[in-house]
Amino acid sequence: MLKSIPGVVHPQLLFALASMGHGDDLVIADANFPAATATRDSRRLIRTSGISATDLGAAILKLFPLDAYVEAPLGLMAPARPEDEGAPALEDLTAMLKREAPGITVASIDRFEFYERARKAFAVVATSDARPYANIIMTMGVIPGSADGR
Repeated sequence: MLKSIPGVVHPQLLFALASMGHGDDLVIADANFPAATATRDSRRLIRTSGISATDLGAAILKLFPLDAYVEAPLGLMAPARPEDEGAPALEDLTAMLKREAPGITVASIDRFEFYERARKAFAVVATSDARPYANIIMTMGVIPGSADGR
């Protein structure tokens, strides 16, 4: 058992996060997302259940350094149709990101561009969140260290 690791970050997910490097992308996907098709390697597909993309994203952000060298280290899938604007999942994710990553730029990413980035991502975390547009991409940054490497 470890301290300070959110319980929803299970061992397979924790291993993936610890294996990532600077510039790698992590996708948190809703239940509608074609996660198996988008994942370049089945070992990079991580399945979770019983948690929303919003709650999982908040838990991961407690451990995940965001990339300070890119304009937008966070991205949400943009609504594909005008009637999808204001989707509840997008509102929840936006509020969570403002709370957990204040001042960080969040990009709105076209659906097909999101799919393309997911194909190149280090890992895709498939949730059971049934809400459309509960999809987020996070770009890994670096953990600041001291000059002597400690």
